[in-house]
Amino acid sequence: MPPLTKDVIKFGTFVVTSQVFHLTPLSFALVNLKPLLPGHVLVSPRRVVPRLNDLSAAEVQDLFATVQRVSRTIERVFHASALNIAIQDGQDAGQSVPHVHAHIIPRKKHDLPEPDAIYQMMESEDGDLARQFRKRDEGDVKRGRFPAVDADEHRKPRSEEEMSKEAEWLADEMAKDAGKER
Repeated sequence: MPPLTKDVIKFGTFVVTSQVFHLTPLSFALVNLKPLLPGHVLVSPRRVVPRLNDLSAAEVQDLFATVQRVSRTIERVFHASALNIAIQDGQDAGQSVPHVHAHIIPRKKHDLPEPDAIYQMMESEDGDLARQFRKRDEGDVKRGRFPAVDADEHRKPRSEEEMSKEAEWLADEMAKDAGKER
């Protein structure tokens, strides 16, 4: 399936068009290059702005309505019993890409040793989205656009094909849920 739009969708300075699975006039949802847990996705405004206070009232309304809509689908398709929904608003709060975004992370009982461990993961190198995107875009000439990954790293960056397939699947699932909302 081709991307949802012919427009170039950027997350900060990074082109993520093929990762996008839901679009509104003001927001988009995308699959994650290196999800912290299966189903970890992001929702962001289409306009690239660094902080929540930089958004217009219409953008804030659309962003949170999109977070709510995407959350319903993510919880259903990943058989989650709960969600972490988080915004790191500014560099000092751990935001690594200066573009407002909400993390939606499906959760299940005992998926991590401690329920709050997800926040430590988000603030560690594991959660550094800018670093992950830079490594992907710089890539290794022999391997294409994706970087070599240490063998002992438990989370490997996914290929563009993997992310596109997940985005296509989630777009279909979002469409099913949209039909139920009417």
